[in-house]
Amino acid sequence: MPGHEGVTRMSVEQPMWRALTGYRILAVVYAVGLFATAHEEFPRPWLAVAYLALLAVWTAATLPRVANATACTGRFLAADLTVALAGILLTPVADAPERITAGGPTLPSIWTAGAVLAFALKGGWRWAALASTLVAAANLIERGGPARDTVHNVILVWVASIAIGYVVEVARASERTLARALEIEAATRERERLARDIHDSVLQVLAMVQRRGAVLGGEAAELGRMAGEQEVALRTLVSGGPVPLPGGAAAAGAVVAPLTAGAAGRAAGDDAGHGPVDLRALLAPYAGALVVLADPGAPVPLAPAAAREVAAAVGAALDNVRTHVGADARAWILVEDEPDEVIVTVRDEGPGIPEGRLAQAEGEGRLGVALSIRGRLRDLGGSAELISVPGQGTEVELKVPRHRSGEQDARGKAEQQ
Repeated sequence: MPGHEGVTRMSVEQPMWRALTGYRILAVVYAVGLFATAHEEFPRPWLAVAYLALLAVWTAATLPRVANATACTGRFLAADLTVALAGILLTPVADAPERITAGGPTLPSIWTAGAVLAFALKGGWRWAALASTLVAAANLIERGGPARDTVHNVILVWVASIAIGYVVEVARASERTLARALEIEAATRERERLARDIHDSVLQVLAMVQRRGAVLGGEAAELGRMAGEQEVALRTLVSGGPVPLPGGAAAAGAVVAPLTAGAAGRAAGDDAGHGPVDLRALLAPYAGALVVLADPGAPVPLAPAAAREVAAAVGAALDNVRTHVGADARAWILVEDEPDEVIVTVRDEGPGIPEGRLAQAEGEGRLGVALSIRGRLRDLGGSAELISVPGQGTEVELKVPRHRSGEQDARGKAEQQ
């Protein structure tokens, strides 16, 4: 994509970090509430109060740490898990043995799962397995041995954290794949744009030099031969498919930009601060003794970049008429200004295009229709249809939609004048 500096990356895991932040807040409130409803049963309630106060302060102070993967460092995760394990191991000291035997909750309660999930979001399923194993060991020590409810809770945390860690790893791999696909698409579009400029300028000049050299003979013939070789090399370059990465669009630009500096400058343009332009003004230079231009008689506003690309596509279609029909061939340009789109039709009186000729030309690297016409309209969100009947000429229909409300406003004002 011209002017595309980078690929915007959307984080799939970021909503999980926000959910974890909310979970930690709710979990510490839940742990405090559990203690408040049963504090009379604690033989050492002061110890539980001290730990829960520390847990609440720690949770509030570390909320920025669980906002994203960058802030959540390995050192923080180790400290966070230590707080959770300490609460589990302090439970037998603060709580009554009969409550523990009956399956009473630990001091941090479900807050411990938040510490394990942080490991899963940061490091994937392997980190989650390590953290949940340490929590399992601490729970077994707290209960004094395996118990049905303890094993159930341990397995639940272990499976859930590993599953979430695996999902995070898959999401990250998908993000990398998507980012690479977008980079390849951007590089390919940039290559196609440069290829169109090459076709509209350098390749046509080289072809003309080759033909004139063959006619003049002598040293000019040798020059024409060399020009023909360069034309073939350039056609191979511009039809070679997607640009390999790394290197991307910059690599493609480094190869062909020196050849198309003027064309690239025209494509970049100076659109900033300018409103829609009248497409008729850009098509008027094509009219002449052999080309008839029929327009609505009122301005046909389009965005500057879109108008230039449509005019260039019309020029490419007329070049094809001169090349394949003859220098004295007549052509007609019809401009239709519809409410939702602009339609430009280029028609000639030639013999038409044999079936399969376009596909053959594209395979030979002759991309006038594929890039200079269809490629331009595709990049604008429009379409280019080529209708050719042997013996009845060829018709190229270009359709470009109106994307900007400013174009429609300008069109309305023009119709009121």
